[in-house]
Amino acid sequence: MAVDETCPVCLTAEIVCGKWTLLLIRDLAEGCSRFCELERSLAGISPRTLSLRLRALEEEGIVERQTFPEVPPRVEYALTEKGRALLPIIDDMRAYGEDWLGAECAERSGLTADLLIA
Repeated sequence: MAVDETCPVCLTAEIVCGKWTLLLIRDLAEGCSRFCELERSLAGISPRTLSLRLRALEEEGIVERQTFPEVPPRVEYALTEKGRALLPIIDDMRAYGEDWLGAECAERSGLTADLLIA
C-alpha cells in the first residue's frame, strides 16, 4: 500500500508507527540515553531492532547520536527539536490510555482500580 504523499497523517504515521518507535521516543523524552539504557527500558526489544529504529529515527532527523572519544566508546542518543515536537502525540496517547483504557491496563498489569485513582 502506497503512502499518500499529500496527507500529513499518513506521512507522520509512516515515521512513528513502526513497532517500538513511539516507546523509544517516549523514553528519550526523559533526556539523553545510552544504547544499553534504552535496551533495558524497552524490555523485549532485540539489539538489532533497537539499532535499526535508532538509525531510522536519526535519518529522519528525530534523534541525534553523539559519540564520545573514550575507551570504551560512549554513544548517547537524544531527541532533536523535530523529535520533541512528537511528544504531544505521546502525551495524548497517555491521556487516552488513562481515560479510556486505565482499568484494562491496570488489570493486565495486576493493579487495582484504587491505585489508578490515587
